[in-house]
Amino acid sequence: MIEELLTHVAHSPWALPLLFLLVLGDAFLVLVPGEAAVTAFGALAVSTGQPNPVTVVAVATVAAVMGDAACYLIGRTVGLERWRWMRTRRVRAAFAWSHARLQRRAALVLFTARFIPFARLAVNLTAGATRIAAPRYLTIAGLAALAWALYQALIGAVVAAVVPGGPVVAVVVSVALALAVGLAIDAVLARRLRGTRAE
Repeated sequence: MIEELLTHVAHSPWALPLLFLLVLGDAFLVLVPGEAAVTAFGALAVSTGQPNPVTVVAVATVAAVMGDAACYLIGRTVGLERWRWMRTRRVRAAFAWSHARLQRRAALVLFTARFIPFARLAVNLTAGATRIAAPRYLTIAGLAALAWALYQALIGAVVAAVVPGGPVVAVVVSVALALAVGLAIDAVLARRLRGTRAE
């Protein structure tokens, strides 16, 4: 039953628009499963033959760039203090961390943050608020989004190719692996942020 549903989703004309919306929404709300969606579609591309893996990467890249650019634009036009959630201690610490590093290594920070959900939001908003030149920002954001989409889809594709059991197993294992990697990165980042506040 679940395998038939996943196969139906993979072959549906709504598959790629759904992927696009999930990745775009992930730029603003870290609870939206953008990473998991790209990984799942990477697994489906190998286990069911649809959708085309190159198209999965292309759609995820475009959606990621658009989401990041929208956050940059919000930071540039609204700033970092307009809404209450921006003034909480944790968010202020993330903005301060982003600001300090963007001044020294903008390209490295923007590229790395693409792979870390909460850091991605803070860095993109801060990049806009600190008025990093838009052409430079979009170039880095585009390259980072492409690398991120390739990485996420590749996790799903490799798991689907290596782990037996069809689409269901491929999707579950690949998403679990991608989430585990993401949680590990988040834990390392949280430790570094605590260390920065303590200094």
